[in-house]
Amino acid sequence: EIIRKGELEKRSDSLFQLWKKKLVVLTKDSLSLFPDGHKRAKGKELGFGSILKVDCVERTGKYIYFTIVTKDRKEIDFRCPDQSCWNASITMALIDFQNKRAIQ
Repeated sequence: EIIRKGELEKRSDSLFQLWKKKLVVLTKDSLSLFPDGHKRAKGKELGFGSILKVDCVERTGKYIYFTIVTKDRKEIDFRCPDQSCWNASITMALIDFQNKRAIQ
């Protein structure tokens, strides 16, 4: 079940650290990233079981910048337009997932 679907920018791991647009699909269990906004292409799934937290939320005039920290301490940087509140959507879904897991 899809909670939210839309576009986010992810900072690349390359030397130049360019921002690249990704089609993002948020579900109750994961965050899936698809290159160039195409869901047909092979996406990368970040399961909430592997995510430690959403961190470093910073607001500039145009964007909100945030970092997803995985359990193996890898940091993935994202930015979204200021009003889109993607960081809050991801954080709430992650907390929901972690609460359900704690109850089990």
